[in-house]
Amino acid sequence: MEKQTSDKSPYPQGPAPAQQLSPQDWETLIDDFQSGIPSRRMRWLPFPLLDFTLSSLFRKDIPVSLKAQLLLFLEDSFDLLFRPSPSSSFHLLLDSLRSLLIQYPGEFSLKEQAMISTTSIAIAALDSPSPHLIDPLTELLLSVANRPNHGPDRHMRSVACECLRELELAYPLLLSDAVGHIWFLAQTERTHAAQSYALLLATAVASIARHGLLSSPSSILSTSVTLVPFNSSSAVISPRVSSEPTDLNLRELRRIVAFLLERPQALTPCATMELVSVLVSIVGALERHMPAVAALLKVQFSCLLYCYDPILCHVVLMLYSRFSDAFSGDDELGIFTRLANTPNETQQTLVFRLLAIHWLLGSSQLAREKGFLSSLAHCLYPLVFDPLALKAAKLDALAVVAAHTGRIQSERDTPNHERKKAGSATVVKLFYDGLVCVSAFKWLPPWSTETSVAFRSFHRFLIGVAPHYVSGLPDDELHAVFDSSIFQNLQDMLVELASTHRGLVPVIAFFVDRLMGCNGHQLVGERLLQTLDEKLLPKLYNGFLLGSYFPIFERIARNDTIPPCGLLQLLTKYMLYLTVNHGSESGLRSWSQGSKVLGICRTMLVHHRSSRVFLSLSHLLSSASQSFPDLEVRDSARICLRMLLCIPGKKLKTIINFGGQLPGVSPSTHPASLFQVPLPRYPQDANKRSSISAFIHLERAISPLVKQSWSLTLPSIETGKSETSYSKEIKDVLTPSTAPDGEADVSIDRISLQEEALRVIDSKVAETLRVLRRHFACIPDYRCMPGTKIGIPCLLRFEAGLFNQVSGFDSPTMSSNLVDNLPALYAIVITFKSTAKYGSIPACHVPFLLGEPSKTGLDVIPIECEVQENSCFRASIVVELEPREPMPGLIDAELTANIENGQIISGLLQSITVGIEDMFLKAGLPSDVADDKVPQYYLDLFHALWEACGSSANTERETFPLHGGKGAVAIYGTRSVKLLDVSPNSLISATEQYLAPFVVSVAGQPLVNIVGSNGVIKNVIWEDDSAVFPVKESKALVQFLESEPLQLEYTQDEIALWYPPETCKRNLGTFLVLIFLPPRFHLLFQMEVGNISTLVRIRTDHWPCLAYVDEYLESLVT
Repeated sequence: MEKQTSDKSPYPQGPAPAQQLSPQDWETLIDDFQSGIPSRRMRWLPFPLLDFTLSSLFRKDIPVSLKAQLLLFLEDSFDLLFRPSPSSSFHLLLDSLRSLLIQYPGEFSLKEQAMISTTSIAIAALDSPSPHLIDPLTELLLSVANRPNHGPDRHMRSVACECLRELELAYPLLLSDAVGHIWFLAQTERTHAAQSYALLLATAVASIARHGLLSSPSSILSTSVTLVPFNSSSAVISPRVSSEPTDLNLRELRRIVAFLLERPQALTPCATMELVSVLVSIVGALERHMPAVAALLKVQFSCLLYCYDPILCHVVLMLYSRFSDAFSGDDELGIFTRLANTPNETQQTLVFRLLAIHWLLGSSQLAREKGFLSSLAHCLYPLVFDPLALKAAKLDALAVVAAHTGRIQSERDTPNHERKKAGSATVVKLFYDGLVCVSAFKWLPPWSTETSVAFRSFHRFLIGVAPHYVSGLPDDELHAVFDSSIFQNLQDMLVELASTHRGLVPVIAFFVDRLMGCNGHQLVGERLLQTLDEKLLPKLYNGFLLGSYFPIFERIARNDTIPPCGLLQLLTKYMLYLTVNHGSESGLRSWSQGSKVLGICRTMLVHHRSSRVFLSLSHLLSSASQSFPDLEVRDSARICLRMLLCIPGKKLKTIINFGGQLPGVSPSTHPASLFQVPLPRYPQDANKRSSISAFIHLERAISPLVKQSWSLTLPSIETGKSETSYSKEIKDVLTPSTAPDGEADVSIDRISLQEEALRVIDSKVAETLRVLRRHFACIPDYRCMPGTKIGIPCLLRFEAGLFNQVSGFDSPTMSSNLVDNLPALYAIVITFKSTAKYGSIPACHVPFLLGEPSKTGLDVIPIECEVQENSCFRASIVVELEPREPMPGLIDAELTANIENGQIISGLLQSITVGIEDMFLKAGLPSDVADDKVPQYYLDLFHALWEACGSSANTERETFPLHGGKGAVAIYGTRSVKLLDVSPNSLISATEQYLAPFVVSVAGQPLVNIVGSNGVIKNVIWEDDSAVFPVKESKALVQFLESEPLQLEYTQDEIALWYPPETCKRNLGTFLVLIFLPPRFHLLFQMEVGNISTLVRIRTDHWPCLAYVDEYLESLVT
């Protein structure tokens, strides 16, 4: 039956009560119940799902796989289906199971699943044993199991035995009256189902032994009670009180145990472990009456220790943990030796080798009480080719051995100093010899796994001396840690590693942090820091490499138990070194290292008393504020020095710590600067943020030719796509090597080139394609590598008068000390963003800028302070763009800067206009083109692009690979025309001023003479032969005849295609202009210069740029 959907109801209506569900409906129902959404389940509950499910088990149109899913559905959702209570509906399930077992031959898998599901529901749904429900189910299962050696259904009989086991475990003594029959079945069965029969017998006997039924005068193996019909014993509801077992039942129990001990050869490893677990519970319950059985178990199963299966090895350990008295000293030594040698057996699986170490360390009797661990420590040394996980486990074992050996030596009251020294030497030997296998961490990267294993072992060896305590180590154990040979050697090793391997400094700092973060070992971490302060700092050389040790310096400065004088003296020398060795290439490094040093000074101010650090810290800050080469560092050092001199210690700590909670504080732009939380900003709202543009100006150095006030935006056809169709034209050609998953650009389609019939092309088209492929191979694929960038030079300035009015400072007057009174901005950062597709725009940094003094008619401006565009009152910056499309747009700028009182101002500046002429670049030049061939290459490229962007179909199906990636592009050209009413002199002057770098050819004797005499346009092809300009009789752009309709001419001859007809017989000549538009487009001009006007023929492979070209050409000649 199909579900009916409705717009008014969010769920389809269920089936009618008299109808059945189709297989598709059942799949939908099961999916709704498995979704976990109550609303999806509730729509099915009003219908008799239990009846539907049980009846579907017997339908022929339901596949067997779906019937198994229905049984699992019953098992998972019985609490919702068995209503009003499970006991009231359970008989329906029993009837279905009975019918399925009796009336339907075959389909053993479905019957097995039915038995399993019914047993699970009976155990989970019934709170207490109900004989009227449990007995029929048990009778059905016993009926299936009571057919020993019956071949076809042997697996089903095995499943029935497992279901009976689960019922016996859930309801003990349920099968107590049927043990005799089960004993007979277990002895008779010869198929692989014998395993399940044996486990069922063992489980039933274990219940009898634990609950005291062995005291019954009748034999537990009696078969006087019939197996079918089955009636559960009254002991299930009211178990007997344990009493002494009778001799008869003890003899019967010994017979059963002896029988079960002969069965492990026919059992799987998991079944063997289950059987031994049951036997252990039987023997444990009757250990007083059968003392020799434990030794019998040891003899029977000790050989399993040498198997290759870890489950069988675990059986022996399980016996040892329960009956350790049955194992002699040699037996225990054999177990320990086996576990110690197993990790070194390369034929064993890695899991087994790791488990052996885990068992070895987990057994306190073997590892500690018996003293075997120290005697076989040589077996625990990691081997060279051991996996890294096994090396870590063996090192953990060696750490336990070292801690155990050191503890034994300390507990012995031996006045012999030589013996104590020998014990310490043993511990040290374990430490150093164990670390040989991971000694490569010294030259591996600090993030390598081997380095992590080595420092994890350091930690294990160290904390093995004393365990963890919540409230810290007692004094006696703390002194034991400090006096231990492990700690003495470890701190010397850390000092040596830090001094010789700078890459390990962050790892050592993290190791100290791990100790400091533990309440029990915090003092141990402090002692390590003191050792590093005393022994490491004198070994360090003053130089640029000293910055590698800043992580340790930070932690030393943070600890108030370490005197800060040594560290401050070292940092003072380091700041002087940076000052002396500052050069043109070390500006950024000096700023970074100086800021980190001031960050360490700030940490000392927070964690130490001012009187303790005053003298050394004031010397450092004074030297840095006077002579350090970086302006920002000097400014920060000066502020910090003023705070140290003027603010008392407690208030100073409060100010530094409380700064992060002020509402007007901006986050730090440098993680290790002096002020992790910088000085507060002005309280600015949205209007005040934009008001700084009134006195801070960011202007273009060269004004754009076109005052663009609009931008063409092409909406994306596909919803959710932000890229236009032009960014999609770069396509990846699928090759056998797949491209990386992460692409630099989104919405990039991948295409595969379809096989086409071979095409015959002439030599001219082949030459055109060769030139185009050579050109496009020089264009970078911006998705895989940095694309073509353009730079927009700008000038930054601010007016001192308006700035002082806003900030409340006194305005300077034009005097001889004008520069000293002018306000200044420090550490200026200008960030940019744009809605146009210009890529990620990097921020611009200006370290220092003086305010521009106001100019009035009464001011007397000194000659040396005259304000010019390139004076000290203006800062030149370049805004770098990486266009994804050659389109004009606006760039929003936001400025953040410091002023002299330490405060921060920020706000929006005027937007920067990007015009179409900013996109004009010269086409890239292949590296193999000789200097004297460059003009001819550009002319050939112009002709090839002119041909490709025209109406010819010779190149429309061609794709051209880009440089640096697998991208390939196709050319889809368009053309236009523009008539300029301008004199030839004006046009030539404008072309030489704005388009001279892009001119590739000048044709026509008159034009060649004029342009050549000016000397502005050079290195181009000069065509002075007038024959290249055929003159037609018609002077119109489009010929018109009365006898023919007006039509555009789409096909031209070969010469006219490159050199179009004149608009006037007195044409001077033609300019050929080739412009590259990043990231991969082109703009071509064919400017036919006449005495009265100029006709510009335009071709491009990016048609949206035509919207701006008309306005640009008009602005060019106005």
